[in-house]
Amino acid sequence: MTAPLELIDLIVKWNYPQEWYLSNMKTIAFHLNCLVQGGAERVVSNLANQFAKEGYKVYVATEWVDENEFALDERVTRVHVGLREGDEKKNRITKFFLRIKYLKEFVKKYHPDVLIAFAQRANYRALMAAGNSDVPVVISIRTDPVGHYDAFSDKVQIKWLFPKAAGCVFQTTGQKEFFKPYLQDNSRIILNPVNPKYFGLTPPAEREKAVVHHARLVDFKNQPMLCRAFIKVHEKHPDYVLKIYGPDSFDGTKEILDKIIADNHAEDYILLMGGSDELEKEIPKGAVYAFSSDWEGMPNSLLEAMAMGMPIVATDCPCGGPRTVMRDGENGLLVPIKDEDKMAEGICKLIEDRELAERLGKEAAKIEEIANGDAVFVQWRDYLEEVISNKKIR
Repeated sequence: MTAPLELIDLIVKWNYPQEWYLSNMKTIAFHLNCLVQGGAERVVSNLANQFAKEGYKVYVATEWVDENEFALDERVTRVHVGLREGDEKKNRITKFFLRIKYLKEFVKKYHPDVLIAFAQRANYRALMAAGNSDVPVVISIRTDPVGHYDAFSDKVQIKWLFPKAAGCVFQTTGQKEFFKPYLQDNSRIILNPVNPKYFGLTPPAEREKAVVHHARLVDFKNQPMLCRAFIKVHEKHPDYVLKIYGPDSFDGTKEILDKIIADNHAEDYILLMGGSDELEKEIPKGAVYAFSSDWEGMPNSLLEAMAMGMPIVATDCPCGGPRTVMRDGENGLLVPIKDEDKMAEGICKLIEDRELAERLGKEAAKIEEIANGDAVFVQWRDYLEEVISNKKIR
């Protein structure tokens, strides 16, 4: 009978000196701009903390320190690899190469078993700094490649750098299919982990007559389309309100929303609620959840709404985030992007057919099975272990 890994680990610790054990710990390094609260930063901080708890030596190499950042476990070592004192006065090209140089110095000094880059510029930097070394680099695509990885400069860098990658983590099939087969073949699709506070919530016995939405107010989330759609919903269901939770991104979207509300005298039924730290209490009160983005990577707000068991109407936006986790008519309704008529139609359908709405919400909540933190961590761990093993074989 094979001994469990935990027992083997204990036997090793008891029978070998600590120096031997530490020298055989696997080392993992993450590289991204900073840890300010956002989607990619949340994933990195969660993974870094979990790997550290599992006994890995973990580094997080960032370009800068920002305000309102995610916290790291005390066992995780954070290293500054960005510009140093006096560098800001240098020209743009010099600063570009200095960033590569400092990251290369980090790789040489700490020599991780694998370096994982998060986000576009970090992907390029990591491959320039370590792509020709014996440290495998895993890149990750966190947004819609169309419009973000198709400029001329991107095409040049992708052709030159991406073949150096040991692998890639995508969030959706649409992202994966954008790139060449050589990158697809060594890749995985892994969802973002959902905050556990959104799981296992009991929906109220009677939901409020409200359509709810939560996301920062920003252009590509297209909350103006949602407001225009809801004005049409309100004509059929004047007892319903729209509640939009989320902070202002200061890109002008809030002003557009304010004008739509004022022009349609909708102050009483379209409500901008601002940010909230208690979304797990507020969102489930609503009867319908509406997701209106024109494009996304894998939208956390949608995953959170599913985890809360919400009946959802969502735009089928590129690069396929909603379609990756939703099956139209089974655990939510998918509608075309920028189509306020179809959005209004979907919302009305769920308002008018509460049995369908509750069934879709119950099915949506099953996202917990694949998007809980432990499940996501295991997928990352198994993939990175495979990358490390392949490096040793080569």
